[in-house]
Amino acid sequence: MSVRWYSVVIDCIDVSAQARWWADVLGWQTVYEAADEVVIVPAHALEKADSIPVEERGPGLVFVRVPEGMQVKNRLHIDVAPRESDDQATEVARLEGLGATRIDVGQPADARFIVMADPEGNEFCVLSPRD
Repeated sequence: MSVRWYSVVIDCIDVSAQARWWADVLGWQTVYEAADEVVIVPAHALEKADSIPVEERGPGLVFVRVPEGMQVKNRLHIDVAPRESDDQATEVARLEGLGATRIDVGQPADARFIVMADPEGNEFCVLSPRD
């Protein structure tokens, strides 16, 4: 027997702002919101909730409040990639417009990915659309 991947939990100070930011980045929707926790899921998981088995809806992101800010490099991070018809540089510019920043975590100069940080400093990568 195996388990299904349910969610990724992200510690943050401002759960509402972080969840809104990631929902904007991914085009996802909020399904639960409380003062200390917000859950977002892919839009298709809501639009077709009655016809998609729970096991096939995909994991969500859960944002939980913690008292401390980001202190060290993430041990786990999210990779995002533009659609094949889109451009990595255009997507990076869009993310910067939403509040992301480019960061250096020691990646090689010729890397096909761009390392960024969300508004609370959590690292994530933007891959090439063809990766």
